[in-house]
Amino acid sequence: MNKPTGLLSDDAYLRHLPGRTGHPECPERLTSIRDRIQQAPWFSSLVSVAPRKATRQELTLVHDEAYLALVEREARDIMGLKMGLKQLSTGDTIISRDSLEVAHLAAGGVLSAVDAVMEGTLRNAFCAVRPPGHHATSDRAMGFCIFNNVAIAARYVQRTFGISKALIVDWDYHHGNGTQDIFYADPSVFYFSTHHYGAYPGTGAPEDRGVGAGLGATLNVPLPVGCSDAQIYQGLETHLVPAARKFRPDFILISAGFDAMRGDLLGCFDVTPEGFAAITRLIVNLAKEMCRGRIVSVLEGGYRLDGLAECAAAHIEALRAN
Repeated sequence: MNKPTGLLSDDAYLRHLPGRTGHPECPERLTSIRDRIQQAPWFSSLVSVAPRKATRQELTLVHDEAYLALVEREARDIMGLKMGLKQLSTGDTIISRDSLEVAHLAAGGVLSAVDAVMEGTLRNAFCAVRPPGHHATSDRAMGFCIFNNVAIAARYVQRTFGISKALIVDWDYHHGNGTQDIFYADPSVFYFSTHHYGAYPGTGAPEDRGVGAGLGATLNVPLPVGCSDAQIYQGLETHLVPAARKFRPDFILISAGFDAMRGDLLGCFDVTPEGFAAITRLIVNLAKEMCRGRIVSVLEGGYRLDGLAECAAAHIEALRAN
């Protein structure tokens, strides 16, 4: 009998407040996903993953001590502010009174999903967490991201379970500059990204392939404005599949950004729920072939609420059906 798919989803992730009304990275992103998947006939087959706080030691797997101290200090500073909101000094990321705790729960919850997959309780898992993570570098918050959830998980699965090689597939509309930077010189973590080159944060050129020992372990595949289901699938089939087969990962992480969807508030691609289901199936098949099906998928972007809900549901259904 096939092992179940896990779901990490908790009201704690709603307590990170982005500031102004109408901010795209809002708590309603998660409630829209929850409300949609609870209507699905397969919802009862999902196994709940409990969140936990990431420890400081786990965060320092990829983040500098000085950066963690800065975030903690600035999070304490807002306790005395009337509105309880502040932009972190490193850049364009708003935090509220509960944001630091929620960020710890997001990173730690993903690690709980990794534990369950590695221990064989789950076949794979989807983590509906916020704040997102793939723009966060080792020493800087960026683009709504505080801690780099996927990067922490990649290093954690290596250190905790002795995994040799991890593959990160990032299909967010925006390039995951933080994840790329963290592993740019590391041959043991392969970073693959489809994105719109020229969109925020302006990184992810195809010639960026890593440095030193990590040369060749970064693969950027920029896609054009209006990118369709067929184009994003071809990008993965043509570039990811042969690269993954050469790399032979022991574990796969997905930075599942659904802002590549049709009509997203911050993107101009044209990917549909069916397109996300198709690329999910492709990655699931790679995982079956090379790493016993082990996948943990983590929410990144996606800002049109109805579209986000449909795309996430299609993604989860494809994870559990394969």
